[in-house]
Amino acid sequence: MSVDLLRELSAVLPPEGLVTDSDVLEAHRRDQAGWAPAGIPRALVRPASTAEVRAVMRLATAHRIPVVARGAGSGLSGGANALDGCIVLSLARMNRVLEIDRRGLYAVVQPGVLNAEVKAAAADQGLWYAPDPASWEFSTIGGNLATNAGGLCCVKYGVTGDAVLGLEAVLADGSVVRTGGRTVKNVAGYELTRLFVGSEGTLGIITEATLRLRPRPPPATTLVASFPTLVAAGTAVTEIVASLRPSLLELMDRTTLRAVESWRPMGLDVEAAALLLARSDAGGEQGAEECARMASLCEAAGGTVIAHTTDEAEGELLLGARRLAYPALERQGATLLDDVGVPLSRLAELLAAVEHIAERHGVLIGTFGHAGDGNMHPTLVFDREDEDAVARARAAFDEILHEVLALGGTITGEHGVGLLKRSFLAGQIGPEALRLHRAIKDAFDPLGILNPGKMF
Repeated sequence: MSVDLLRELSAVLPPEGLVTDSDVLEAHRRDQAGWAPAGIPRALVRPASTAEVRAVMRLATAHRIPVVARGAGSGLSGGANALDGCIVLSLARMNRVLEIDRRGLYAVVQPGVLNAEVKAAAADQGLWYAPDPASWEFSTIGGNLATNAGGLCCVKYGVTGDAVLGLEAVLADGSVVRTGGRTVKNVAGYELTRLFVGSEGTLGIITEATLRLRPRPPPATTLVASFPTLVAAGTAVTEIVASLRPSLLELMDRTTLRAVESWRPMGLDVEAAALLLARSDAGGEQGAEECARMASLCEAAGGTVIAHTTDEAEGELLLGARRLAYPALERQGATLLDDVGVPLSRLAELLAAVEHIAERHGVLIGTFGHAGDGNMHPTLVFDREDEDAVARARAAFDEILHEVLALGGTITGEHGVGLLKRSFLAGQIGPEALRLHRAIKDAFDPLGILNPGKMF
């Protein structure tokens, strides 16, 4: 990056908007995907407005400099990792909730606002923002949009993209586009909003989002059941989803249960093959009836109901084990949190395959996740200082992805492709779809400066 460009950037940004300090750059050059490579950026820019993003992108285009957008850096695919000599564009200063329309059931927000802050602003108006990735307390809406993040409630309420009504985005050349709007229905033209959501910063920089809000749901009824086999757990999941609409349906395998119990003893059945946590937020008598029906389906599949409560505080305590899943595994060594999805009818096969892969490669793998939509998180635990352990973990990681594709699944359900899974994308979508991806990329970013090398 030339001195001239740095001078030009300083002319369009306030002093706090341009950073070249090496320590700060080091802290902004990668996300949480430890295996994904990361380069050394030449500069970090921190725009505070759409106008400043436009100015940066115009200069980047003029100088042919790659730009990597960044939110909180909590991603898990390497999608926000820097390239050598690039500009990292942090959206952390664009962090305001601009509007809450209580009657229209929508919020207008900037990309740097935290998911938790949107939830809090909606709650102040008696409303609810549904998307709830596990990182909801510290991940930004921009990052959620970039990866089309999911979460615990997506089995009933969908993923981030299902809550987006419209967007504002700055393209590579600095032009600004608006997609969608503030209406629930909108079929005017191509669905560009959906195209930007999940594009991992490769098509444009999202600078504003109009998000769908919902009335706050009633207090939930919670159920916990354990299963002697993975097949039994998988059967219960498919039967529940086929007949009911739970607001949450989460699963933890034996390895994860043992990790949680070892760290925070709470009387979990560590001999169970799997633990299933389910919720209904239908409210009142209907919620209790739905939970009772789920309990019957679990028992019919061979499970044992451990707890069943209509008390919301008790329900949160029961969910505590699920919330501890990843940190409990993380305490046992270096981790690689995977993100895959399979058809619900193949869920038990996926869980069994992961167990066999773990045994075959001698790698500890705990699997947990969103059973209600088949999106699971096999988490590999290994010694980062042991070359053989790292090699075995890499081999196990690749084998899981191959197995997922053989089961008719997807290599990523909510974390994105980024760098970590780029080599697997063509195997899932095929050469013709990959050609369309490249054509779309060329139309939005003809110079290829927006997050180059990510996804494909």
